[in-house]
Amino acid sequence: MEDQAPSTEHYSALLASIKERIQTAQVRAAVAVNRELVLLYWGIGTEITRRQRAEGWGTKVIENLGRDLKSSFPEMRGLSPRNLKYMRAFADAWPDEPIVQQLVAQLPWGHNVRLLDKVNSAEERLWYVRGAIEHGWSRNILAMQVESDLYRRQGKALTNFQRTLPAPQSDLAQQLLKDPYNFDFLTLAEDAHERDVETGLVEHIQKFLVELGIGFAFVGRQYPLDIGGNDYRLDLLFYHLKLRCFVVIDLKGGEFKPEYAGKMNFYLAAVDDTLKHPTDQPSIGLILCKSKTEVVVEYALRGTTTPMGISEFTHLVKLPDEFKGTLPSIEEIEAELGRSNEKQDE
Repeated sequence: MEDQAPSTEHYSALLASIKERIQTAQVRAAVAVNRELVLLYWGIGTEITRRQRAEGWGTKVIENLGRDLKSSFPEMRGLSPRNLKYMRAFADAWPDEPIVQQLVAQLPWGHNVRLLDKVNSAEERLWYVRGAIEHGWSRNILAMQVESDLYRRQGKALTNFQRTLPAPQSDLAQQLLKDPYNFDFLTLAEDAHERDVETGLVEHIQKFLVELGIGFAFVGRQYPLDIGGNDYRLDLLFYHLKLRCFVVIDLKGGEFKPEYAGKMNFYLAAVDDTLKHPTDQPSIGLILCKSKTEVVVEYALRGTTTPMGISEFTHLVKLPDEFKGTLPSIEEIEAELGRSNEKQDE
């Protein structure tokens, strides 16, 4: 009796199932290998530090170790003197082994090196470790978050969430918003209007979403609301997947004014009545302005009944046209640098 060939559908299902198992095993193996590698590097760094302190050895020992280890393990990468110095710095930065075991070893070595290079505070470094693990930041995204000083901006918006949202939604929403927002991917004139900022943000929507943070889904720009036969427009409308609510963003090109809070209160009430699903949480508003006075914001928020926050935003300033000709071009700067290098070579 000949073997019966499986149907295409059943064979495809079998193949997909096996591929999924292999991929899952590959991910687990990669995570395990990374964890062991980071723990190995921490152990090597700890041993180097302990011996240097006990024996009074200088940095020359690291050069010798790099040479001898490369000779003993020629197929193994990562044993250069430079990386050995990182291992020592890594051990010095994380002297508490349980933290390394439970948290730090979950990050790839390249992530840890970036944090060693860019973050001096142990508390701040640990905050970025937790953020990278929770959100799955790539090495470049992690570096960008550090360079934009996310640690000092996250959760810093002035809000009324504690009064208008139940716990733990209020705490989650507070951590969602930053102050200020860094839109340095936009180059606009100093006196740019709200519509200019709005257009730039939508044109760079991917970078905008990265700056907003994990969980934002873009719904629309100048989103229409028909209220009482009148047409109203929301500058930017998002939905947050973790908070399960709409987020309305209103852009203001100047300083915050109290009436902006009243307008946002109106928008949020309308969104909750016309767009919000019964299972959604109350909609949240974010007013982004070029500047604000804290006491004015606090008074403006005191009488509001819907959850909202106020933050500033920054962007790169485009040089006015009348000044452009007075500064050297990139080509002129490069040419001048080339001439300087030629003189040094003579």
